[in-house]
Parts: sequence; C-alpha cells; structure tokens
Amino acid sequence: MKTLRASSLSPIFYRPAQLRGLIFLGLLLMALGILGGMIWRNHQRFESVLSYVDYSHRIQRVSAGLQQVLIGSQTEQTLADVPVALAQTLSEMDGLMLDSHYLLETTHIRLQRVKNMLMALEQLDNLEKNARLLESLKIMGETLDFETLQREKLLEDINLDTQNELYIALVIFTVILISAFFFLKIQILHPLNDLRRLLERLTQEDFTPINTDHLDPLLLPVFVSYNDMVNHLADLEEANRLHAQSLQKEVKLATQALLEQQYSLARAERLAAIGEVAAELAHEIRNPLAGIQMAFSNLRKEIDNQEQNQRMELIGEELKRLARLLNDMLDQSRHSPEAFSVFYFKRLIADLTVLARYQIAENIHFYIDVPTHLLVNLPESGIRQVLLNLILNAADALEGKAGTITICALPRRENLELYVQDTGTGFSEEVLKQGIRPFRTSRQHGTGLGLSMVQRFVKAIDGSIVLSNVLPQGAKVLIVIPHCISGDKQ
Repeated sequence: MKTLRASSLSPIFYRPAQLRGLIFLGLLLMALGILGGMIWRNHQRFESVLSYVDYSHRIQRVSAGLQQVLIGSQTEQTLADVPVALAQTLSEMDGLMLDSHYLLETTHIRLQRVKNMLMALEQLDNLEKNARLLESLKIMGETLDFETLQREKLLEDINLDTQNELYIALVIFTVILISAFFFLKIQILHPLNDLRRLLERLTQEDFTPINTDHLDPLLLPVFVSYNDMVNHLADLEEANRLHAQSLQKEVKLATQALLEQQYSLARAERLAAIGEVAAELAHEIRNPLAGIQMAFSNLRKEIDNQEQNQRMELIGEELKRLARLLNDMLDQSRHSPEAFSVFYFKRLIADLTVLARYQIAENIHFYIDVPTHLLVNLPESGIRQVLLNLILNAADALEGKAGTITICALPRRENLELYVQDTGTGFSEEVLKQGIRPFRTSRQHGTGLGLSMVQRFVKAIDGSIVLSNVLPQGAKVLIVIPHCISGDKQ
C-alpha cells in the first residue's frame, strides 16, 4: 500500500480536530451558560423578593406611624403635638404610592384610600379622627397580610422553579458528562489502545505497515507516521541483518585464517624441532670434524708427492666447506629470546578464550580462576602461545563432547602457579612415565610438538612443567614460573 506523508494530510487532520474541539467547547460553554443563567436568574429573583420584603417593612412603618397618631389622639393631645409622627406617616405613604414593588394591584388602591382618609384628618373631630385612624390601621393590616400571603406564594413558586431548574441542569450536566465520557473513550482511549497494540507489534519485531484507508481522519496522520516509522525500521533491520551476515562472514574468514596460522605454527614448531635436532647433530658432528681436519693437516705435511698433495688439497677444501655448513646451521638455529614485559594476566586469558572460542565446540565451557589485578613480568607472546597450545590440546582431548576447560593462576609469593585442566580422558600411562617428547602424540592429526614447545618455553624462563591426571577424569598441566609476579597480587 502506498502511504501519504503526514505533512500532506495536515489540512485533513486539522479540520475534523477543530470541528470536534469546537463541539466539545460548545458543550462546555452551554453548560457554563446554563449554570450562569441559573445563578443570574436566582440573583434577580432574590433581589425582587428583597424589594418586596422592604416594601412590606415600609407598610409596617406606616402602620406604626398610624398607631402613634392614634395613641396621641386618644390621649387627648392635639394634632399639633404629634406633627412629626403624622408628617413622617404621610411621607412614607407618598413613598409607598410612588414605589411599584407591590405584589397585588389592590395594594395600591388600598394605600390610595388610606392616604385620602389621612389628608382630611385635620378637619374632623376627635371621634371621627379616631374612627378614620382605626379604619386606616385596619386597611393597612389587611394590605400587609395580603402582601405577606402573596410573598409566601411567590417564594413557593421561586422554590419550585429553582428545583425544576436544578433538575434540568443536573440532567444537562449528566448528558454532557456522558457525552464527554464516550467522546474520550471513542476518540482518545480507543486510539491509544490501537497505538499500544502497534507498539506491541514493534516489540515483537513485526514491521508490517497497517491499512489506513478506513481510519478516522483525526488519527490518520499518527498511523501514517507509524507506517513511515515501521518502513524505516524494516530498512534498518534489513541493513542490520546484512551487516550481521557480513560480520559473520568476516568472523569465519578470520577463524579460517587463524586456523591456517595455527596449522602453519604447528608446522613451524615441527620444523623448529627438526632444526633443533639438526643443530644438536651439527654440534656433535663439528667436534669430530675438527679432529679430522687437524689429523688431515698433519698427514698432508708428511706427504711429498705432488699428485697426492693436489688430492689432499681437494679433500681439505671439502672438509672446510663441511665445517662452514655446520657453523651456518648452528648460527641459524640460534635466536634472540623475547623481551619480558609487565601485563595483566587475566586480560591475556580473556583475549585467549575469545580467540579459542572460534576453534572449539560450543558445548565446551571455560572456567577461569585468575585474580583480576594480577600483574606478571613474562614474555607476553610466548606465554600466550603456551596457553593457546594447552587450551587447544584440552579441547582436542574432549573429542567434541561436552566438557569444561579450567584455567587457574595462583600467585605464590614471587612465583606463579598456572594450570590448565580438562574433563577429557586424561594422559596415557606412557606419557606420564616417559614425559614430554617431540613428535609423540596419541591424536590422529597431532604433530606431537605442542607440549614439546610448551616445555621448551618453560625451561627457557627457568620454570617447571608437570603432567598429571585428575579424578574422576581429566588431564592437568601444571606450570610453575619463578620470580614473575609484579605489583598487586589481589
């Protein structure tokens, strides 16, 4: 399937995202609007109720003023004695007439009637005054009672409307919450679960792109980016696989080269042993040859025959050439010993086991017991070749079977005790009795020079080598090298 770039799908992605965001914002604003409207409406209602309560209080003050005027009239005081109370009452009546915060239309009519009764109060006698004042108090009391009843009814209506609005708001908020829950579940949680499954596919190294034909436009760029990513990961995986194959090929070539070098080294060791034998033989031949030359020189002096002297001269030249050949052979057999160097012994063992792992079976395991900071002063190349020979001999002794090769190095004061042990069949009785000899081996493809080379190296550095068998089975080669520990022995 051909995938599109996420950048080309940006308009497709943003339009549905904006639409859904606007819908969600609209629901939120609607909920806030309903809540704000309810709060504002209830505030207005409470303001109206407070104004009605204040209006009733003013009616009560007017009634209280009328009571004061009535009391003054009944105690035979003139109206001049209570002008303040009457003036305040009339002023309050004017205010009530101008105010419209009453609940019943009859309230205004009653108040107008009381005002008319009070306006002509000065022209009447006391009896008539008292009758009008009592009538006014009665009317004001009835007005206050009617207003109070109407206010209580209004409060009941407000309470009922408020409850209904609360129920409606609760239903609306419930619908909004349910809608938000399903919106989050469908538009967010489900895509997250899909993304989780895609990530699980990545952990399983499944780099197959997914089909994006029927995806939600809101999620399309995410999954398109996922397809781009898995395609890139698939390319990287293929490159990694090719690189691994290249590395494996290089390792095989290196192993093959190493084996060839090992075979060449074995052949060189064999030739070296032959050269050593030849050097010893040349040394043994050169001594009697020197005596023959001296005797021949004396014999030549005693012969005066010219013809015989010529023959003697030819024989002398051949003896000199033979001596030169023997001297050249001895010179070639001599070599300079390798220089000593200080190094960490465990690091050398680790390098050797990695190198030997390419030449031995995988079912053969190494057990290494060497102090981490053990410093030694030895010919590094020589000891490396010694250990490699012992490890390969131990691996050959296992004959392809599962087993363990143990390499242990223990510092004893200034000496180093080193042994290589295997779990094979062990040394034969002949090898244990007669010791190490060149060209003697019990293996079909062996040269018989591995242990001989090891012995020659150990003796060259004043060490000793001991062969033994261990229980229940296996062979052990112990090497003791004196005066080679340097630095920290831990």
